[in-house]
Amino acid sequence: MQHTTVTATPPTLDTPTIATLVDHFYEKVRVDALIGPVFNAVVADWDVHKRLLTSFWSSIALRAGTYRGNPMAAHRPLPIHGEHFDRWLALWLETCSEELDAADAAQMVEYATRIGRSLKFGLGIHPQGRTLGMSIVGASG
Repeated sequence: MQHTTVTATPPTLDTPTIATLVDHFYEKVRVDALIGPVFNAVVADWDVHKRLLTSFWSSIALRAGTYRGNPMAAHRPLPIHGEHFDRWLALWLETCSEELDAADAAQMVEYATRIGRSLKFGLGIHPQGRTLGMSIVGASG
């Protein structure tokens, strides 16, 4: 009987890698014609924001448990629509493809796609970008 030793590929996704991904992604966001103005209007300190989002993505991808926040509440007051989510996801996909190996990029894009879909639903934004025409429970305004 022949024994084959299987060695696991060491994980390439870690917090420093996610921090670099987040940094490069938000550098693109800041100058983007569509979503840059939305982010620039509400982010007072980009270094703090990037640290927060590194914590968020580390909690998602690595199950780090370091993120404390409410993404739905953070996005609820913003003037965002379906096209903003589409652009956010396109920039995320582009940056993941540049910064990560194919498997990690695919996983991070899958996470982002699900998170974006959940946020759109929670904010009452139709998947194709139109509002659903219903109020969100607990939303003021």
